[in-house]
Amino acid sequence: MSFAFLACLAILFGLSAFGAPIALSMIVAAVAYLGMVGQDLALAGEQIMQGLYTSFILLAVPLFIVAANIMNAGTISDRLLNFCVAAVGRFRGGLGHVNVVASLIFSGMSGSAIADAAGIGKIIIQMMTKDGRYPIGFAAAITAASATIGPVIPPSIPMVMYALVSDTSVGYLFLGGITPGLLMGAVLMIMVARISKKRGFALETPTPLRDMPRITLNAFPALMMPVILLFGIYGGATTPTEAAAVAATYAFCLAAIFYRAISLRGTYDILSASARSSAAVGLVIGGALIFNYIVATENIPNTVAAFLRTIDLSPIAFLLMVNVLLLLLGCILDATTILLVIIPLFLPAARELGIDLVHFGVIVVVNTMIGLITPPYGILLFVINATTGAPMRDMIREIWPFMGALIVALLIMTLAPGLVLWLPRLLGYGG
Repeated sequence: MSFAFLACLAILFGLSAFGAPIALSMIVAAVAYLGMVGQDLALAGEQIMQGLYTSFILLAVPLFIVAANIMNAGTISDRLLNFCVAAVGRFRGGLGHVNVVASLIFSGMSGSAIADAAGIGKIIIQMMTKDGRYPIGFAAAITAASATIGPVIPPSIPMVMYALVSDTSVGYLFLGGITPGLLMGAVLMIMVARISKKRGFALETPTPLRDMPRITLNAFPALMMPVILLFGIYGGATTPTEAAAVAATYAFCLAAIFYRAISLRGTYDILSASARSSAAVGLVIGGALIFNYIVATENIPNTVAAFLRTIDLSPIAFLLMVNVLLLLLGCILDATTILLVIIPLFLPAARELGIDLVHFGVIVVVNTMIGLITPPYGILLFVINATTGAPMRDMIREIWPFMGALIVALLIMTLAPGLVLWLPRLLGYGG
């Protein structure tokens, strides 16, 4: 590891510590490295252009962002919440269960934890805190925790990014995330039930069974989106990128024509917001592409793999070590940085140890999602604080039991790779 690379890392983390955007930090650090080793600075731009224009799968990212923004702007989220309230609101801690189930359904549409938290999260927190039924800290904490399921169940923007750096099939990654996502939802609902019983939260008024068909029919077109996406990808009709385009088109037709919930002006605002979000993500990916070139130039992945061979780590020990490291990094780095900058360092070692890269990818994504609710960075906590005004202190106090439940789910996935891989193998995966 050269002095230039150490200086590059120091610049990256130094700028980030001072609050500079992570994309800008990576690009400045990379350009500084190129200058110190005497390479052409135009190489930075070349790496960005080559990486972005040769990775067709990256087109899925802005399309999923558009789909998520359309659903948040229309009345789709409201209809889904009404369905979830009717289905599970009758149990103790009912709106907490509604929160989790709504995230499970919404995750099959958006692929983004932030879209989940900012969309249905704001609505469900208002429902939970109305008339003082639930403390705002508890409502905000379960909203943040359940939003982490969004990028685990397909579609998933982080899985698209992992596929970019690992050359793994996006389709099989999506399949691998379904069972772990359901497991995450199950452990969160168990924790909600336990806390609700301990604190004596009131039971919600059950929805009459005679109203269920009407409520289900009202939400049915929205509920069909995950089915259309999965059938398109795994039925061979579309690639994951084409499925993202289908998702955005279907969401627009649903919101604008079927539900008549967005206007022409609203469509312009949605596309403008999506363009800004996509540009921000693209800039981070561009910075990571330069950084990955530098990492490859320094031969760091092979060095890490060789070091791990010398200490004779077993695959399980390696995965547990990666889990601990990523959970710690999640306290200070965002998910995109971890996926695009840190994970490429471990991929050669994972291959060397015979670890399936679909299993590894799902574990990595779950780790980064838990990082989204880990103080002090915890970007989901900041999103919910900004959109609902929920006090940060109350959220942090309430988040720990849910984080513990998610870590238990992560441990189960790590120790039981068959849980992640059985569905991909069922549909033809040879790993």
